[in-house]
Amino acid sequence: MNSENSGDARKGEAKGNQRHHASNVTEHRIEHEGSTLTRSELEEVDHRMKLRPLAVYEIVRQEGEDELTRPNRSLLWSGLAAGLSIGFSVWTQAALRAYLPDAPWRPLVECWGYAVGFLIVILGRQQLFTEITLTAVLPVLARTKLRGFIAIGRLWAIVFFANMVGTAIFGYGIASDVLNTPDITAAALEVSRKAMEPDFHFMLLRGVAAGWLMATVVWLLPSADKSSFAVIALLTYLIALFHLAHVVAGSVEAFALVFAGEMTLAQAVFGFHIPALIGNVLGGAALFALISYGQVADELDERGN
Repeated sequence: MNSENSGDARKGEAKGNQRHHASNVTEHRIEHEGSTLTRSELEEVDHRMKLRPLAVYEIVRQEGEDELTRPNRSLLWSGLAAGLSIGFSVWTQAALRAYLPDAPWRPLVECWGYAVGFLIVILGRQQLFTEITLTAVLPVLARTKLRGFIAIGRLWAIVFFANMVGTAIFGYGIASDVLNTPDITAAALEVSRKAMEPDFHFMLLRGVAAGWLMATVVWLLPSADKSSFAVIALLTYLIALFHLAHVVAGSVEAFALVFAGEMTLAQAVFGFHIPALIGNVLGGAALFALISYGQVADELDERGN
């Protein structure tokens, strides 16, 4: 077959395939029309091409499939580690508050401390409930079967329980001042009181926004490459700066107040945990996941691939 016929065959194949990548069109153009760029420059262009939404979707979905099939014991230990690690978000923010002067600009700096726990959890590949709300849902949206929803329920229940145990332990440590750092402990309790102030409906709405930001972190990481640290730090910084409600990190603050005798467990559960949990799930699993799936749904085949 000569080059002209070969080119015609490739054209016909591309037209018949509704899922062809834009780079196929580019390769076809360069092959037939040429380019002033050198081969090394073309390779650099290809290397720097951004991942298209379908590729990002597939990466996140594969992570979700892996999480849905992990053993219960692995999820428990990983979730416990995440619950403990996320406590350093509250603790670091409190430390910055304790040592910075009481000035109008202080929140702009101290809120960076909130990113520390998330960096440990996400880069350490620990199981955080708000992170898996998006990844676990995408595989099930592609193939809606009962066993998929059962798998989501199992994953969410185990990870959330383990996260809560870890945050309760860290919260007890803050209330008891186990490290004998009274200044930081006082600042941590001050931060916690502020976090628990909103009424139910405001807490729920703040939870939706926090869930959206956490899902955004998950969606951006495949494209972040070497900028993962900056992506995680910036978006979780915004959660603290905007006083949003993150059900796991906020649980450290809620349990700290419970163990300090400033709040009852019922007040913590009904005033914070329930609205923040609902909001995080709505923001991450419902809104962001559905929109993320919707933008690639027409590019998937009949089996959801």
